[in-house]
Amino acid sequence: MRKIALAVAAALAAVLVVPMSAGAATACAPVDWGSGQKTVYTGGGGYVTDIRSGQHECFDRLVIDTHLADGSYYVSYTDEVTHVGSGEPVPLRGGAKLFVMAYSPSYDQDFVPTYQPANPSEVVDVTGYQTFRQVAWAGSWEGTTDLGLGVRARLPFRVLTLPDRIVVDVAHRW
Repeated sequence: MRKIALAVAAALAAVLVVPMSAGAATACAPVDWGSGQKTVYTGGGGYVTDIRSGQHECFDRLVIDTHLADGSYYVSYTDEVTHVGSGEPVPLRGGAKLFVMAYSPSYDQDFVPTYQPANPSEVVDVTGYQTFRQVAWAGSWEGTTDLGLGVRARLPFRVLTLPDRIVVDVAHRW
């Protein structure tokens, strides 16, 4: 009886694995993402406290941690990301460039820095990421923090706002 129960359980597991695998593939398809500009502005505020990244099965993620931010942002593909103030180009690796602006500066109300990257050319280490090639500092000026995000190709992305953070996800494929 025990052998029959194990055989039935194994057969059932084999049948259930196929639909789960197919479902996992469709879960990676970004249905409502796109490569067009995404922006939300509700007045700005707060300040940047950290910038970090992560890898997921279907996308790479950039996270801008803020303090009391309202989630205002502007993210768009561009031919050139430039440093605020000087207008000098920000060198970026990859086949496409995303300009990422958080309407939160990297300094407080007394102009004391709240976030300064150790290496402006490599704000976070994205070595080995499937889509991200480089995250570079473009400056913080007049209430914003600007970044250049070098990606493998012009791929769909989304922007999410969570309490005290702005999240940019770029898909691994269309």
